[in-house]
Amino acid sequence: MTLDEALALDADDPLGHCRDRFILPEGIIYLDGNSLGALPRATVGAIADTAERQWGGDLIASWNKHDWIGAPQRLGDQIAPLVGASPGEVLAGDSTSVNLFKLLAAALRARPGRTTILSEAGNFPTDLYIAQGLGRLSGARLRTVEAEAVEAAIGCDTAVVMLTHVDYRSGRRHDMVRLTAAAHAAGALMLWDLSHSAGAVLVDLNDARADLAVGCGYKYLNGGPGAPAFLFVAEALQAQLQSPLSGWLGHADPFAFEPDYRPAPGISRFQAGTPSVLAMAALEAGVATFAGIEMASLEAKSRRLSDLFIALVEERCPELTLASPRGARGSHLVFAHPQAYALMQALIARGVIGDFREPDLVRFGFAPLYNGYADVWRAVDILADLLGSRSWDAPRFHQRQRVT
Repeated sequence: MTLDEALALDADDPLGHCRDRFILPEGIIYLDGNSLGALPRATVGAIADTAERQWGGDLIASWNKHDWIGAPQRLGDQIAPLVGASPGEVLAGDSTSVNLFKLLAAALRARPGRTTILSEAGNFPTDLYIAQGLGRLSGARLRTVEAEAVEAAIGCDTAVVMLTHVDYRSGRRHDMVRLTAAAHAAGALMLWDLSHSAGAVLVDLNDARADLAVGCGYKYLNGGPGAPAFLFVAEALQAQLQSPLSGWLGHADPFAFEPDYRPAPGISRFQAGTPSVLAMAALEAGVATFAGIEMASLEAKSRRLSDLFIALVEERCPELTLASPRGARGSHLVFAHPQAYALMQALIARGVIGDFREPDLVRFGFAPLYNGYADVWRAVDILADLLGSRSWDAPRFHQRQRVT
């Protein structure tokens, strides 16, 4: 494919207009939206309005006048269509780690006599750390197996299966329908981490009959650094589950200030403390960038972008080895190279922003709302030039620094 052909694909792209919803620096090819989404144009104004007009003008009355108090539920309902959930099944707030703790603890309590949290050995570390910490508090145990062994490992002692839908390294995608059914057949609950799925690929929690899920607000949802996360609890389970963090805004009548806790009905019982209003405003602007977009169309473009990237790299950059699956995967790719860290630093110096994962992987994410085919072509062209000239091997590119 030539650059002109890539530009022609961008011109015909039905999602091409979405790029204007974002502020993207001139001369930068941003392929790291799977770590931190780009800045939506509406975000700066949304934060300013929340701070200046609402907080500054209406002070404490804003909790009701501007519905600050309802932000977790309102924003949850806006996220719900992006993950195949129904209104009242998603709550925005806290971090992915905190939400994992809440849902894992609730799942263990809902399966008395079962003490095992089952996950895969390569799961994102914080998911495993949270499960380990919960185990130390509750007496539950975390059991990990290789990804392909998860289904067979679900047993009579499994309380909850916890898996990340799209693997943060390779981009491999689990079969949500099949594994959820396997968990249910064994009497276990199924919890999905959607941090590398929501906003990039088609997710249908209700179709899969998923029980629980968590997700990240600052990756493909474009909510800004440290954005609030979200959690999902299937409506049929909400009355059965109890959050271990029984904070006042999860109370049935929080402003009655009763001395004893009574859980709120529905998804609100999983709220704990006061929502971070400014952060919620930013996340709401990020979620609004999906207005009018069908998730199936988004996934189709994601696949076309990553397929094109693979084809061009394999044609022009034989030094790299694809370490992502060619089949079911998410919206990012990893390639192995012996000096992956230095290569990625050299790419960043040339304006192509991806990231590095230990020990030898360069990772490239494709955000279909703002990445285009010409971005892919230009990124691979720069990559091929670096590899051909070995300019990536300069000493300054080997000096390690903290990489998120």
